[in-house]
Amino acid sequence: MPVSLRKIVSFQKPKPEASPLSADSRAVAVTPKTPNPALHTPLISIITVTFNAEAVLEKTVQSIVGQKFADYEYIIIDGGSTDGTLGIIRKHEHRISHWVSEPDAGLYDAMNKGLQAARGKYVWFMNAGDLIHDARTLAHIFNDCPPDADIYYGDALFFDGSGRNLGLRSEVTPHQLPPALTWRDFRCGMVVCHQSFIVKRSLAPPYNLAHRYSADVDWEINCLKNARKIVHTQAVLSQYLTGGFSKKNLSKSLLDRFLVLQRHFGAVPNLFNHAWIALRGMGFILNRKRGY
Repeated sequence: MPVSLRKIVSFQKPKPEASPLSADSRAVAVTPKTPNPALHTPLISIITVTFNAEAVLEKTVQSIVGQKFADYEYIIIDGGSTDGTLGIIRKHEHRISHWVSEPDAGLYDAMNKGLQAARGKYVWFMNAGDLIHDARTLAHIFNDCPPDADIYYGDALFFDGSGRNLGLRSEVTPHQLPPALTWRDFRCGMVVCHQSFIVKRSLAPPYNLAHRYSADVDWEINCLKNARKIVHTQAVLSQYLTGGFSKKNLSKSLLDRFLVLQRHFGAVPNLFNHAWIALRGMGFILNRKRGY
């Protein structure tokens, strides 16, 4: 039977008669990252979902704990990894507010666990292999952009498994980043990378597990439908590792996306929109003289 490993940080002042803390307990107790949960709600919860990601998780964690902005909590949801993933998590657990390692029902089930664990005003998914763009990204969002938005969004920089920079998503795919985003902009596909989309937790529904491959598209649309104030950060927010879950399941992902968009936009408009998606994609490939 699979073993479930859980760690939840709780900051409580020890009673005078308590025995000395272990080395691990001391490392958690002295961390400055998260105050007593009863006294403070973090501004944002950053959530990483991972499974057997030893090769890529370290850089993801470093991009988060290296932020020049302190008002966040960091959550890792692991699917029961059997490689060195848990070693990386334990190495950084004094900077992690909550982590769990246990079997799940897939990517979006794990992301729902992250939502359930989150306490922040906002939630941001930065899954294993993906990076927050630079150390000032959070500071830019919450210090330089209009305050109290329902959603913040921006561009994403694509890179491959060798670390090669492939360019901005808005330049290397047909998806142009809308200057004033609404849910209707998704009629021809996912125009904002999931890793560059930050939403108030109160507006974020659970991921619909009926959509195994494109629940992120459905989730972003639902978040946008719930939102009133949507802010373009005018910045690159994330670095996205290509070749992930959707790419590995491309045909199933495209069919699932078709069903998601049909539910939101209607059957007949969806057919016309997908005809345009096909034409747009062919034109984009011909102009670039290579695929995307």
